Amino acid sequence: MDRQTRIFVAGHGGLAGSAIVRQLRGEGYTELLLRSRAELDLLDAAATRAFFETERPDVVFIAAARVGGILANSTFPAEFVRENLAIQTNVIHEAWRCGVRRLLFLGSSCIYPRDCPQPICEEYLLSGPLEPTNRPYAVAKIAGIEMCWSYNRQYGTRFVCAMPTNLYGPGDNYDLQQSHVLPALLRKFHLAALAMRGDRQAIALDEAVYGPIPTDVHAQLDAGGREVVLWGTGAARREFLYSDDMAEACVRLMRLNDAQLDRLIGVDKRGANAAPPVVNIGCGEDLPIRELADIVRNVVGYGGGVRWDAGKPDGTPRKLLDVSRLRGIGWVARTELRSGIARAFDDYLAGK
Repeated sequence: MDRQTRIFVAGHGGLAGSAIVRQLRGEGYTELLLRSRAELDLLDAAATRAFFETERPDVVFIAAARVGGILANSTFPAEFVRENLAIQTNVIHEAWRCGVRRLLFLGSSCIYPRDCPQPICEEYLLSGPLEPTNRPYAVAKIAGIEMCWSYNRQYGTRFVCAMPTNLYGPGDNYDLQQSHVLPALLRKFHLAALAMRGDRQAIALDEAVYGPIPTDVHAQLDAGGREVVLWGTGAARREFLYSDDMAEACVRLMRLNDAQLDRLIGVDKRGANAAPPVVNIGCGEDLPIRELADIVRNVVGYGGGVRWDAGKPDGTPRKLLDVSRLRGIGWVARTELRSGIARAFDDYLAGK
């Protein structure tokens, strides 16, 4: 990509997409094509086609997706499979039809089987059963990988599938009905700290900004916030990556020359793409959710207790990505977890 490359970032307002936009702008890219959902509904095939025919981007990043944690996936499985299939199908097909040179499709580490060997290599895709709590989302993302791979094989495109680990950072979703584990912990501990101080006005403001507080969490706050109840046992292990680190990796991938990219995604000298064009993005380290909760509560400054509700699901026991492919091109994550969480919490407070 040169600085005049026309780049479409689908989903630029979300956690991942906004980080990619910051990275691109920081590297001097100015020809960015950005559309809100109100301006361009990617679920609408006709609207997506009209956009591509009019704007003719050279490079596409697909960060648009229906995302959420265990509760959201369990509550809205139909939306998770339908919307993600529609978005990626519309964008990938129109990108090929309009001659896009490079495309990066963002997935998730949840595409891998529930009981994968650790750390998880790209080759483990489709080697076993998926985690039931997010299977609709994972199946949709796997279909997107298959679509990129198929277009590469049939049409000679260079469409890459980046699979980041659990992301967090500026612009995260703090809606407790929809959010992932780390932003949910930040909000729950912060609300409990406000309740311990008796600051009902600040709690009401938080609810106005970040969405409804569920009944069970309200009950904990009404009891003075002396205890926060968290889902599961806390034993599941997860890897977390600051969103700006992920964005740096994605832009690095798109800046590789053709030969470098072909080697990375397994294209041989004859142009045969024998394996899915998947690249893991992570920091290479994980920790139990219990330890994560301790870090978050210390960052927030919450002094109350924690109770784990073992009747709620833990999800996949462990998800740690093998990031050898990215390290092979010189990329490593730079943001230490505690400092990244502190930056995310500052962004959370600034949102009010």
